[in-house]
Amino acid sequence: MRVIDRQIRDIQREQEKVKRSIKDAAKKGQKDVCVILAKEMIQSKKAVNKLYASKAQMNSILLSMKNQLALLRVSGALQKSTEVMKAMQSLVKVPEVQATMRELSKEMMKAGIIEEMLEDTFESMEDEDEMEEEAEAEVDKILFEITAGALGKAPSKVTDALPEPEPQGATAASEEEEEEDIEEMQSRLAALRS
Repeated sequence: MRVIDRQIRDIQREQEKVKRSIKDAAKKGQKDVCVILAKEMIQSKKAVNKLYASKAQMNSILLSMKNQLALLRVSGALQKSTEVMKAMQSLVKVPEVQATMRELSKEMMKAGIIEEMLEDTFESMEDEDEMEEEAEAEVDKILFEITAGALGKAPSKVTDALPEPEPQGATAASEEEEEEDIEEMQSRLAALRS
């Protein structure tokens, strides 16, 4: 392979020299010399192509030989493994192994059933937690609608002092509004229940 590569490089170097010679001959006006050198260039290109084809064929042969060697190794390994299997078969009693395997498969089935039961239990517990969270969220949503958003504005813990009482006139008007709000909320609650 290296020899072929070396030959290709040598031919390509010679092609470069011939190209320079063609240019020199063309400058001097020697047409016959140019034609002869051009034919030589064509022949050298064909030679390079043939060398590349030979290299490809040699690579193909090399790969097929490697493949044959690998197949021989595999067949040798298979032959050894059959010998080992024969030895194992003479040592191990097949009916006893079959009985053991049956018992093992029964135990594995039982373990699988238990595992499925545990998974179902854990899933139902997770479903209950999710259901409680959804129920709380729904209750909060309904209370927010009933109180027209006032519940969301309410502080969770009172830290300030109590507000000062409003004048009497404003209190009477606000009491009427509160009664109307309460009646409206009760009607909404009744509508939700039905």
